[in-house]
Amino acid sequence: MVSVREGSDVPPSVGPRALFDASHDAAVVVSAAGTVVGWTRGAEALLGYSAAEVVGRPAAELLAMPGDPARAAGIAERCRAGMGWSGLIPVRHRDGGRIEVDLRVSASFRIGGDECFLMSAREQRQQWSMGQSVLDGFLTRSPVGMAVMDLDLRYVWLNDTLERFGGVPREQRLGRRLSELLPGLQAETLEDVMRKVLTTGVPVTDYEYVGWSWADPHRQHAYSTSFFPLVDADNSVTGVCYMVMDVTERWNARRLLALVNEAGTSIGRTLDVMRTAQELADFAVPRFADFVIVDLLEAVLSTEGHGAWLSDAGPAPARPVMRRAGMSSVREGCPEAVARVGDRVDFVPPPHDAELLVRGEPIVIPVLDPDDPLWAAEQPARAANIREYGLHSLISVPMRARDTTLGLATFVRSLNPAPFQQDDVMLARELVARAALCVDNARRFTREHTSAVTLQRSLLPQALTGGTAVEVASCYRPAEATGGVGGDWFDVIPLSGARVGLVVGDVVGHGITAAATMGQLRTAVQTLADMDLPPDELLAHLDDLVLRLGEQEAAGEPAQHTGTAFLGATCLYAVYDPVTRRCTLARAGHPPPVVVTPDGQVSFPELPAGPPLGLGGMAFEATALDLAEGSLLGLYTDGLVEGADRDIDRGMARLSSLLSRPGPDLETLCATAVQRLVPVSQPDDVALLLTRTRGLGPDQVVSWDVPLDPAAVADIRARATRQVESWGCRELAMTTELVVSELVTNAIRHASGPVRLRLLRDSRLTCEVADGSSTAPRLRHARSTDEGGRGLFLVAQLSHRWGARYTPGGKIIWSEQEMP
Repeated sequence: MVSVREGSDVPPSVGPRALFDASHDAAVVVSAAGTVVGWTRGAEALLGYSAAEVVGRPAAELLAMPGDPARAAGIAERCRAGMGWSGLIPVRHRDGGRIEVDLRVSASFRIGGDECFLMSAREQRQQWSMGQSVLDGFLTRSPVGMAVMDLDLRYVWLNDTLERFGGVPREQRLGRRLSELLPGLQAETLEDVMRKVLTTGVPVTDYEYVGWSWADPHRQHAYSTSFFPLVDADNSVTGVCYMVMDVTERWNARRLLALVNEAGTSIGRTLDVMRTAQELADFAVPRFADFVIVDLLEAVLSTEGHGAWLSDAGPAPARPVMRRAGMSSVREGCPEAVARVGDRVDFVPPPHDAELLVRGEPIVIPVLDPDDPLWAAEQPARAANIREYGLHSLISVPMRARDTTLGLATFVRSLNPAPFQQDDVMLARELVARAALCVDNARRFTREHTSAVTLQRSLLPQALTGGTAVEVASCYRPAEATGGVGGDWFDVIPLSGARVGLVVGDVVGHGITAAATMGQLRTAVQTLADMDLPPDELLAHLDDLVLRLGEQEAAGEPAQHTGTAFLGATCLYAVYDPVTRRCTLARAGHPPPVVVTPDGQVSFPELPAGPPLGLGGMAFEATALDLAEGSLLGLYTDGLVEGADRDIDRGMARLSSLLSRPGPDLETLCATAVQRLVPVSQPDDVALLLTRTRGLGPDQVVSWDVPLDPAAVADIRARATRQVESWGCRELAMTTELVVSELVTNAIRHASGPVRLRLLRDSRLTCEVADGSSTAPRLRHARSTDEGGRGLFLVAQLSHRWGARYTPGGKIIWSEQEMP
């Protein structure tokens, strides 16, 4: 801040603030009369006076010395002549102290009509002088090792610290080269660096290297060294000086961080418990140890266990039951090991027991003694291997993650002569902690995936049969483990009249939600199929169900908390009638079926695609296909034909080529097609359902038109009885007579014509009565006082199952009896 005395005609824009405030020194503007007219922030910082306290007052009051008018006049004359002045002047600080400043006075200049001088000052601090004793102590007792080498790189001088670093006395070093004294300290490389410094004259700083020294021959040390040339008065190089610092702790910390970071990319690359354990062993050899074993508790390896074998709250058994999960050695074949991978083990270093796993603290045995009675008594085989292979140092670290004990990792050194130190325990703990987390993640994933696969398998059909209508074969391959279980499903549903329903579907998404939704949809399809709904109507009802499921999740109902949102599904439903050899199909966003005629012609029928389930508001259309007996009908999910190239058209072409080959039975053909099209696991499920059609011959089906006259019932009943007896089913003649009598009588009394009776003989004896009415009969339980209402109840009691289905011209009431 600068103040200008009153009456100055300097414009504010070019006042003293703008002129002088840029200097970092303390600057003051003094008039020719010796009055302060300008004061800067630097001056305030140096002397402690504010501008208000100084401006307008004599500058002489700031001096800490008597006034000298003659000297002041001489300085003024010199400055008026265009030359400045400088010198040391004592000034007074506001707190009363004395400050020695280097004062500089500029040539005079004018501000308005007044002559002024600019003075700048900088405090002069006392220079420190170093005595010979201080210099000697700095050189000899410095924590930095220092040495001077001549032009032949022989020691001329070194301090005490460097003598301690190398472990070689000063007397043995002087006059000798580094490579002659410390060959294990990369001496040749260091001498090459020093020659380069002597040749180029360019210093080399912070050159790091690792080596051994006689001061600590069993442990590597890291050093940081700087080299610079020594130059005499005529600028000629007379030698080289180097300074050494022991940076072992810094190097170990950096090495620890680098190893842990590297371990993060090398351990836990798969969600497999055994593989993760092996990755830990492979990573630590030979970076950290010469022999590593990883033993995991059996509960960890079990897909049903939770891994909580040991608890901090309860006592542990003396010998834990574990299995060898990973092992690695610098020697081929791990000859040091007593057990192989997969074997049961109970190894805990003596004298410790299972409490070691509970506590979770690592143990280090710097020196292994095979003659120790505890090893000889508890681990005789291992004691023999310790002696044979020179195993001399050990660290055992319990593997724990999320308060769960997982196992024990043991690191052993043999070829590496350095024993394990406490610093190594930190690294071992970090490596094992990272691996334990990966093992626990893999364990949890494996258990959850196994549960999901078990759920999925339980929801899929355990056995398929097509009855006399079709021969059936199926193949299902779940998605790869990392992708999670999917929602593909298939089914074969027996229907009335010897017909069969064929269904294949695919729920969008993966995980338990997809599997559970698949189970819901499969159950819904079975229920709707039992109602004998046409394929297009069945898909419409299924679409409504999917919409409701989606609305439940959107509303935050429990279905939402299963992990993966349900997005929708695709489905193809077909009904095949072996009597007419006609197949009626409808699909909801699903790939079309594949049809192979008996002569090997392959086609993919063009069915109306229909929208995927869950969109709502759109209709589904059914298409009828006439299939010759012996035709092959294949239903599949998109995972079968997409393949690695994601080209569905190419996949469908490959499928048609495989299915067109004659010869193998249906099961072999189905399995071969899946194996050829999907040789390895992929992110999506694969399902293939193959059926070979059959037909019911004329000798297995008979039908009669029934007049709308109650008197015709006796004749139809007699015909049915004779037909059943001619089929060799005399045991069913009486029950068939009663069923036919009841169903035909009901049709004549309560329905409209035409009425027709049909008998079918396949795996069951089926009696069907068709009429022109769309009203289905209702089963009643008549009271003891009722005169009627027991007919359908009697039919239900005599039949294996019965029901009604609608046709374009009315309905059909049917009844099935088990063949004797």
